[in-house]
Amino acid sequence: MASSMVRKTLKTLNLFGLTSRTSTIRQLRFASVAGKADHESSSFTFSSDDLDRPKPIVNSSGDDKVYIKAHKTTLSSPSSVAMPVTGSIIGKRFYQKVTTREAEDGNGWSVMLDYRTLKTPSKRNLKCPTLALAKAIAAEWEYQQTDGIRPFTMPLMELACTALERVPVTRPKIIGHLMKKLHQDLVFCRAPSDNDLTKDLRELQVEKFAPLIKWVESEFGYKPTVYTSFLGGKQENGLVDAIEKVLKKTNDSELAAIDAIASSAHSLIIAIGVFHGRLSIEQAIELIRLEEDLQVDRWGLVEGGHDVDVADLRVQISSAAVFLGLSRKH
Repeated sequence: MASSMVRKTLKTLNLFGLTSRTSTIRQLRFASVAGKADHESSSFTFSSDDLDRPKPIVNSSGDDKVYIKAHKTTLSSPSSVAMPVTGSIIGKRFYQKVTTREAEDGNGWSVMLDYRTLKTPSKRNLKCPTLALAKAIAAEWEYQQTDGIRPFTMPLMELACTALERVPVTRPKIIGHLMKKLHQDLVFCRAPSDNDLTKDLRELQVEKFAPLIKWVESEFGYKPTVYTSFLGGKQENGLVDAIEKVLKKTNDSELAAIDAIASSAHSLIIAIGVFHGRLSIEQAIELIRLEEDLQVDRWGLVEGGHDVDVADLRVQISSAAVFLGLSRKH
């Protein structure tokens, strides 16, 4: 069951087909650490320190070179590898086998790189709520090439670290930021109807967004305010309270996924739609790209521009939606 879900995950994300095209424009915001070993071994970190420099793993200019250096210590330390914040190749693959096992406390699942337990940036054990999610993250590490580790091909790992470390300490701020998006939501904004250049767009918005707006009214009991101002429009307090209540009831993994989707979509409603199963990944991407796709149809596609944007958006929405599904205990 878990293995089939992992295969579906990889098929959905198509990480090495899509993320490789966006590696030069994206900077991931996580660093992962493989730590506490079952036996003593030397400890390593990726560093650009000038002291005791071995041969560089990544050829680049200036201080951007990446090196592996053993810690200077008289004490034995557990094996660990720290991954710096970067969207490029950070160093050669240092492990042979990737496995999963139940967490030591019996609460969740861990990913193992050889005998090392995968850890978060703050050196906490990375514990996944489900075996399916642990296997999917293990697959991201397993598919790393021998010539180097590419963090930008591990969006599930990024989301897992976010759910474990960022969400618990910033939950009120995350919810507050998401609620601000509600009053400037993409789904509620309409192009002016008195302009020939925007007339087609408005008609498309009315057609495509109408089903989702009807669902919002049915689900939450309040009719959303639709507006044409770029500054947004004020939604009814009842709708605001109902949606905020949904966010407050989410667990950390769910809120991390909703925040990721809303950030990429510029729409909390689309994120809530995916969360409730009202929108599929493809439907969400279609709504997000509505205006851009119309412009591409009218003026043509700019290679290296529009296609990269589409690829990056697909990775962001797909990975968050898959993470949401895999993190749920059925």
